[in-house]
Amino acid sequence: MTKNQKTEELKKILIVGSGGRENSIAWALSKNQSIEKIYVCPGNGGTANFEKCICLKPKSEDAQTIIEESQLLGINLVIIGPEVPLAEGLADKMREAGLTVFGPGKDGAQLEASKEWSKDLMIENNIPTAKYWSTKSKEEALEILRSFNQPLVVKADGLAAGKGVTVCETIEESKEAIKDIFSGKFGSAGNKVILEEKIEGPEVSIFALCDGERLIVLPPAQDHKRLLNGDNGPNTGGMGAYAPALLINEQDLQDLTELVLTPTLKGLKKKNINYIGVIYAGLMITSSGPKVIEFNCRFGDPECQALMPLMGEEFASVLFACARGEIENAPKLTFNSECSACIVAASKGYPESPQKGDKIEINVESNSSLQIFHAGTTIDKFDNIITSGGRVLSVVAQGESFDKAFDLAYSSLKKINFNGMHFREDIGYQVRNI
Repeated sequence: MTKNQKTEELKKILIVGSGGRENSIAWALSKNQSIEKIYVCPGNGGTANFEKCICLKPKSEDAQTIIEESQLLGINLVIIGPEVPLAEGLADKMREAGLTVFGPGKDGAQLEASKEWSKDLMIENNIPTAKYWSTKSKEEALEILRSFNQPLVVKADGLAAGKGVTVCETIEESKEAIKDIFSGKFGSAGNKVILEEKIEGPEVSIFALCDGERLIVLPPAQDHKRLLNGDNGPNTGGMGAYAPALLINEQDLQDLTELVLTPTLKGLKKKNINYIGVIYAGLMITSSGPKVIEFNCRFGDPECQALMPLMGEEFASVLFACARGEIENAPKLTFNSECSACIVAASKGYPESPQKGDKIEINVESNSSLQIFHAGTTIDKFDNIITSGGRVLSVVAQGESFDKAFDLAYSSLKKINFNGMHFREDIGYQVRNI
């Protein structure tokens, strides 16, 4: 660490990404009074809604162009939101160019980019997870299924935007999921398939901010992956979330840190990986104890949208300290004690073939207890906000109880409209009186 780095002030931030996750991070960082500008690249139709936030749309979105723009603007901190640019090594390229980056390099991003690599890491470091098999052959996968003679969870090994996992209820469903992946549905992500023993129990997401050596653990959150009420329908990127998840208490979180998060960081270090960024562990609380379903190398979406309103003003400074490898110099991160509820409004046809190009009417404004985070939106030539993706908006609200938070979120959602808008009516059923 150079003297200049240590004395550098955090004034300008670049967030790479265009989803609800990046929109919510920008909003959270804008609460820090010392920050002058937050650029989001490429951003979305809601980026400019928040104070200090600017959409950065370079002529090209290749790494070199973004690096040059960052240098020209005098960016002090880069935060890379999505998994794809992380897996492609964007953080490495930006660090090589002298930029300060929060996000793992290509080596660390394997934690999410390859489920087999991630599973091997868990086994090597005694991190509890489900029994699994890996194969590149449809025939071998079907033979494993026949031998096990029980429904299996079928996963594409690579990145599939949260949609490459099928939790099968029958052996026949497992067969179809195997054939589906090997048919090329998920492209190169499906060149290898992971078959997992099916485990049962509620799911919870835990997140740690890492500087390569140390961890800061955030409040737990709970996601809702299925498209339809009652946890039915296909898997999606996530239809809603809430935080903090009451499924685990403070002592449980400490135990999970020692059982899962710390061994993961140590395991990465053993591989000579300097992991700077988010470790996100998706857990299932089974009858035989917690087990890791999967790791991700970034904030969850929509869990991030539920978490960001809980972050204190120090959040930006903590990320900056992590990026510089000096968590010990960061201010203590404080958390809002309220309950936070997030509901995702999705396009008609999501997740298979989302409809785009519909005008969005938003007749409610963000305030200290209510945030409208944009995801799949853009602005047309008439300054109308238009749908441009599957998950369009996240409506997030806080209250002294989950009932109050969700009541506010759902009542606000009624003031938003676009053609074919779809949302679940039972998000947070685990903690609501419904």
